Amino acid sequence: MAEQILIRLMTPDDIAAVMAIAASLKDAPQWGRSGYEAVFAAAPQRIALVAEAGTVVGFVVAAVVAPEAEIESISVAAEYQRRGVGRRLFAALEVELRRLGCTEILLEVRASNAAAWEMYEGLGFRENGRRAGYYADPVEDGVLMRLGLG
Repeated sequence: MAEQILIRLMTPDDIAAVMAIAASLKDAPQWGRSGYEAVFAAAPQRIALVAEAGTVVGFVVAAVVAPEAEIESISVAAEYQRRGVGRRLFAALEVELRRLGCTEILLEVRASNAAAWEMYEGLGFRENGRRAGYYADPVEDGVLMRLGLG
């Protein structure tokens, strides 16, 4: 029997679990607690969702300046990767962004992050630019990607 994954809005009570997931993944943005607390501030508007399977197993945070949105972070705990959790988070995010009047989603990904590339391209994102040497340790490009919601 497949494990049930619930996608819901992130709450301040989820911050510790979200930070633990990000800390366990080498390619995830390493935000401090205040970065996640800012998700709940009035501006800029953000949508933050978590995937829950008894405990939080993934999350996504997007900044919204309609008609654009930018995925700031999407991470899934290692033991839940390649099981559709990231795609489910994205699908729920897309519903929320459409509701807010967004017509395109932007993101940036480390050039060497093959798993993320595969997921994003599978969702329809296409490369639309690069930031040379954007990432450190190791130094590599940040790849800009875009998906139209039209």
